[in-house]
Amino acid sequence: MARYSIFSLARHALRHHEDWPRAWRDPQPKPAYDVVIVGGGGHGLATAYYLAKNHGISNVAVLEKGWLGGGNTGRNTTIVRSNYLLPANARFYEHSLKLWEGLSRELNYNVMFSQRGVLNLAHSDAQMDAYARRGNAMRLNGIDAVLLDRDGVRDMVPQLDFSAAARFPIRGGLLQPRGGTARHDAVAWGFARAADARGVDIIQNCEVTGILREGDRVTGVETTRGTIRAGKIGLAVAGHTGHVAAMAGLRLPIESHLLQAAVSEPLKPLLDTVVTSGAAHVYVSQSDKGELVFGGDLDFYNSYAQRGNLPAIASFTTALIALFPGFGRLRLMRHWGGVMDMTMDGSPIIGKTPLRNFYIDGGWCYGGFKATPGSGWVFAHTIANDAPHPLNEAFSLERFASGHVIDERGAGPVPGAH
Repeated sequence: MARYSIFSLARHALRHHEDWPRAWRDPQPKPAYDVVIVGGGGHGLATAYYLAKNHGISNVAVLEKGWLGGGNTGRNTTIVRSNYLLPANARFYEHSLKLWEGLSRELNYNVMFSQRGVLNLAHSDAQMDAYARRGNAMRLNGIDAVLLDRDGVRDMVPQLDFSAAARFPIRGGLLQPRGGTARHDAVAWGFARAADARGVDIIQNCEVTGILREGDRVTGVETTRGTIRAGKIGLAVAGHTGHVAAMAGLRLPIESHLLQAAVSEPLKPLLDTVVTSGAAHVYVSQSDKGELVFGGDLDFYNSYAQRGNLPAIASFTTALIALFPGFGRLRLMRHWGGVMDMTMDGSPIIGKTPLRNFYIDGGWCYGGFKATPGSGWVFAHTIANDAPHPLNEAFSLERFASGHVIDERGAGPVPGAH
């Protein structure tokens, strides 16, 4: 994780990889910080980094109950895109995508961002019309979009079933060439190292068990490693947003559901783009190791568990084979689940709460990973200035009371997904 010569790498390999220098410190928690970020995933680490870099606030602690990236950051399928229709989503996710494009240089760490493109398949004339509309809206917002006909899709992904008997006939698709994938654990490590270098304390194995309040103001947290006072507290705990916010007495418009994904045995390079299908409820890409990485819809029961059940796996695997019949002979290597915090309109909450000095970054539904740098950037601004940035102004908690919801359907691999 630091800079090593070939000789250094060989030396440590011969010593059974022992005594590697730390990429970030392992500090004891201090009694108080200017800002405490709860959650050591991509969003929490990015927020801490941008607080230090953009706003000069480095007396910051990131508290993680387990290990860095052990939650949804390490349990997603790594897709990055900004192919949204509604202006609030388009502006925010395009800003995030632009940050992705320079992130390895920014962090001096290879996050393995691969702009291999994201292709949404259309299986009907109605879907083609919807994609034409979304593509036009994207281009009006300065976002790249290419509407492909059937032959254009065939040229890109000839492995799809284009036969007359196809379960999901291919009519065309909408391609965002600048979309792609990144390495999830490298993103967490890169932000962790960069935040640590700017003085942020990253404290693992430190679970928050309570939030301290004085009237309508938060003042600190109770943890398994003692009480930590804080001038401000930012919550970035993904699927656990609801129950951690409840420690401060807040009830949020969020439900937590399980979302599963899986990988196949490795193959030679075969699929050089991300393919998604809303009608089939499936998406797939190929990892650098050759595995097919794929998934689909929620398990549709409330859960905080990181494990799933067979019906969901059977559903998206069957859909994958219907689109790519040749994949039917592959072996399933492993599967996993992440906890999705689903808001009522499918869009995130990034902003202030009714409690003073208490801020929330949550409710990401299907789309938290691709928002990592953008979310950290605007959340840091919100915490530092006690006011949202124009890019996250629309993602307020108050929108659910005022009716200004951001309800965008069909923006992901499943209807209504993000």
